[in-house]
Amino acid sequence: MGFVRRWVRCEKEGVDDKNDSSYWVLPKQQTSFAPYGTWTNADLDVIPPEQRTWTAVSVLGYWVSDILSAQSWQIGASVLAIGLTWREAIWCVLVGSIVMAFAIAFNGAPGAYLGVPFAVWVRSAFGFQLAKFPVICRMTTALFWHAIQTYTGSMALTVMLAAIWPGYLDIPNHLPESAGITTQELLSHFLFWTIQLPFLTIHPHKLKWFFVFKAFVTITAAVGTTIAVCVIAGSSGDVWNQQPTVTGWDRSWLIVATLTSQTGSWSTVGTNISDFTRYAQEPRNTFYQAVFFPFICIFVSGLGVISASATNALYGEYIWDPLVLASKWTTSPRARAAAFYCGLAWMVAQIGVNVSANVISASNDLASLFPKYINIRRAAILCTVVGGWVMVPWKIIRSAAGLLDFMSSLGIFLAPTIAISIADYWVVKQRCVDVPALYEPLGRYYYKAGCNWRAAGAMLVSIGPTMPSLLRNVNPSIDIGGASYIADLVWYYGFVSAFLVYTVLSKVWPAEESLFTRAEAGVMEDVEAVVVEIKEVPNEVDE
Repeated sequence: MGFVRRWVRCEKEGVDDKNDSSYWVLPKQQTSFAPYGTWTNADLDVIPPEQRTWTAVSVLGYWVSDILSAQSWQIGASVLAIGLTWREAIWCVLVGSIVMAFAIAFNGAPGAYLGVPFAVWVRSAFGFQLAKFPVICRMTTALFWHAIQTYTGSMALTVMLAAIWPGYLDIPNHLPESAGITTQELLSHFLFWTIQLPFLTIHPHKLKWFFVFKAFVTITAAVGTTIAVCVIAGSSGDVWNQQPTVTGWDRSWLIVATLTSQTGSWSTVGTNISDFTRYAQEPRNTFYQAVFFPFICIFVSGLGVISASATNALYGEYIWDPLVLASKWTTSPRARAAAFYCGLAWMVAQIGVNVSANVISASNDLASLFPKYINIRRAAILCTVVGGWVMVPWKIIRSAAGLLDFMSSLGIFLAPTIAISIADYWVVKQRCVDVPALYEPLGRYYYKAGCNWRAAGAMLVSIGPTMPSLLRNVNPSIDIGGASYIADLVWYYGFVSAFLVYTVLSKVWPAEESLFTRAEAGVMEDVEAVVVEIKEVPNEVDE
């Protein structure tokens, strides 16, 4: 409200100081552990006990909301589109989701037990200053996912509008082919972005009704779509008898690349899961994710695989995109009503995922980097402008192969971050963490010049050999030679190498100043942070 008051005052007084940086300065807040005078953000503070309300059911609800999206449907079905069979599709989804489920569960423990968000916790391993690097990497990938989800939502809106007004698809195109998008598609993107914007500025705990609505419409639409196409086709198609169109080593490495894509596609939320597990009522609730996550992934992806198989019998091709499938239902009023409902369901799903997983994560990161000028609401607006427009998402998701390549790329920076975080909490620090020191710029976790060289070394070993795969995904014409084999294992190589290197360096050359003994820590399983009341401290801008 301070920003609004200053804006109203300036308008009344005719003062034009909006170009002055001091105009945008936020009121300073005093938090639990940040030293006096440090400009911090209350959203990064240790979560108070009264706000730790998430039960095991709440964790299940979060993952239902997060996984129920068009991208989860496409992950399994897109495997059919690149020449593999349902066996490889289900196997890759199952193994990839189980691996990531355990990574999520163990990486969520610091948030659950310590009550701190990712941007704060990661300082323990990387150092107070170097921690900004994984925060920026995670924020960038969250923005990419926001871009993807936003454009997919605009496609859902197109299906809805075309079901009501078929002539909507006939809007003349005035854009060049190089734009990668038509006038009609750009209009849908703008309309969806506008509809979504208000939801992104509301805190998720005030949108519980919306997430319940999302779960209902998305589950009914997904299950209904699968049943409908199977009934119309007379069966679930020939997927069960399908043979791969690739053989030999090409098939083997394609399976490996697909497994990497499935695992890496969840790297963003796997990195910042502490942002959500810190709300857990019981810290052990974080480990329920190891069960919930793969089950929901298999359920949604399985529906996509079955539907894609049935579409081959109906349309002579495997349709891996549920929105492309719904757009074909135009032959009767009943078919158009079904198309409208599916479009609505997937549009709501994309908004829900952006709210719960993408924008909130990126906003927390941005606020932690610039707490003096950016709070969560300002960050959300900046993130949706950048993600929704600057990143031109329509050029990323044009093909099945492109989507798989993009998801593989996510693991390059995030897999080692997850590995270092898990190794630091469970192996190096052995769950003994000085929480107040996480907020002190020159405290226990300052290391040398704010950087822990052990984490930096582990990142270099992990990222170096995988960088050619990033170049190949940006420009497929680039020949990276033998590096393509590591590229197909980018997530697994990155995770294992970073975990081992960080652990060995920390054990051989331990950072004694950062180690917190159990005698100092007490019983870490029952960490209770003393949270003081947050008070706004007036600054000279408000005077």
